[in-house]
Amino acid sequence: MSGKYLVTGGAGYVGSVVAAHLLEAGHQVTVLDNLATGFREGVPAGAEFIEGDIKDAAKWLDRSYDAVLHFAAFSQVGESVVKPEKYWDNNVGGTMALLAAMRAAGVKQLVFSSTAATYGEPVNTPITESDPTAPTSPYGASKLAVDHMITGECTAHGLRAVSLRYFNVAGAYGSYGERHDPESHLIPLVLQVAQGRREAISVFGEDYPTPDGTCVRDYIHVADLAEAHLLALKAPADGEHLICNLGNGEGFSVRQVIETVRQVTGHPIPEVVAPRRGGDPAVLVASAATAHDRLGWRPSRADLAGIVADAWAFAQRDQ
Repeated sequence: MSGKYLVTGGAGYVGSVVAAHLLEAGHQVTVLDNLATGFREGVPAGAEFIEGDIKDAAKWLDRSYDAVLHFAAFSQVGESVVKPEKYWDNNVGGTMALLAAMRAAGVKQLVFSSTAATYGEPVNTPITESDPTAPTSPYGASKLAVDHMITGECTAHGLRAVSLRYFNVAGAYGSYGERHDPESHLIPLVLQVAQGRREAISVFGEDYPTPDGTCVRDYIHVADLAEAHLLALKAPADGEHLICNLGNGEGFSVRQVIETVRQVTGHPIPEVVAPRRGGDPAVLVASAATAHDRLGWRPSRADLAGIVADAWAFAQRDQ
């Protein structure tokens, strides 16, 4: 059965891929984005586009919508440390206004783009949803605050909600891919070296307790991630707030990623070893058992070379 969905932040990386998947599944899609970090050309053809802010969602949200998929957040960890007020205002204040608009319109379902940054320094590997949440940045704290807010909304007002805590999203889906400015994610940064747009890739620390001394991260293909969002629309009961990690359950080190980019692109990738960055855990890997059990979700694009190849095709297209 087709539905009608509001996708906030649908001109950004993940939001645009999810919007494209919704359209391909036969749904009606409205993208709400203020284009602060998104791109107008990222809005899929076939989606209605509203240039506006989530704080004003009440202007457009009505009971004809079946659900909201919420991606409209600032997400740069480093920036959040120096501009915490920006993250509290948009990520928390904006979501509070969005929830109020949903309540007023009688829209009773939400899928929220959360993050592994809510866990901070991991206690266990792989990380499960029952592990402690102790974010180390205002970005992670703002996302955790929203998760708490959503839980309250579900308990008090019967909202059906799923928070999806992503690990490292990568890859591309056709004409939809990463184009952050500034870019902070490893795979697109290494691809910029392959393109000649950057002289070398910095390796921040090579003395971690990992097989090759560099940090290990769990990479998930953006198309696998999008499929989880569509499955999440079917998952929660009235008044339930379901929290699911999304990852492959397998980690790749910084040096493994660099070597994979060399193999995929055929370009040499010079490295420069730099000091460790504060707050970088040695290993971040997800247990996605809850997503497997509750959503019926399993990633089908877990091969690192395939993830890099899709990202490389997009990077060349976008150059």
